[in-house]
Amino acid sequence: MKAWDGVGEAYAASYAALCAGTVDVLAAALGPAEGRSLLDVGAGEGGLAARFAGLGWNVTACEPEPTMRAVAHRRHPTLRIIDSGLPTLPFDDRSVDAVVANFVLNHVSSPRTAARELGRVAREAVAATTWTRSPSWFWAEVVERAGLRPSAGERLPAEEDFDRTADGFAAMLVEAGLPDVAVSEHTWTWPADPDALWVSVEGGVAGAGAQYAGLSSAERSRFRAGFEETVAAHRVGTVLPLEHRAAVAVSRRG
Repeated sequence: MKAWDGVGEAYAASYAALCAGTVDVLAAALGPAEGRSLLDVGAGEGGLAARFAGLGWNVTACEPEPTMRAVAHRRHPTLRIIDSGLPTLPFDDRSVDAVVANFVLNHVSSPRTAARELGRVAREAVAATTWTRSPSWFWAEVVERAGLRPSAGERLPAEEDFDRTADGFAAMLVEAGLPDVAVSEHTWTWPADPDALWVSVEGGVAGAGAQYAGLSSAERSRFRAGFEETVAAHRVGTVLPLEHRAAVAVSRRG
């Protein structure tokens, strides 16, 4: 998860709003709080954890990256946030009613090991998401328009990877030992602010930010030109209405 080192502020100003697109779906899937406890693993800037706390859950946010925690503490000062993350969580077996991992299992080195750890801690349910249509399509167009070589990115070894579809996500979770897995797909349109997207690039967020950081000054100018062309091609008014799709999985114990 090195791509996320030091990007808390840039992430909070950009992709946090996109990743919030699954929060209501997750809340509906887990049902009413009724005093139950919830662990948000990979809590980022704390938006999901704060939303669940507002719904009456007894929430603990778990985030290993210090700049993410700093933003979360500032934005949500009453939220309980601890310095920890996958693959090993500092909780006893079945000690939390529900565990949520929103766009986390697609960023770990061993998704099955991580999913197994979520299931170990959860007493009732695990809810997790992954992209089936991610932001990467937008940045691929930027790179193409800029005339730059596409970034190979970091890929998992074949034995660790999984098919990035709803069925592939479900199969991976079942292989990890999670019981009674049900997966649905959720599609939404993110009205992205182009300025916020550029903040994510200069802030080093995700694959596009990592690629930009490795470019020469001349290549960065081309990347910026490609970005402006792509924005112009997709802009509606002042925003970019970008469609995204996620697999939303819920595993329940009988």
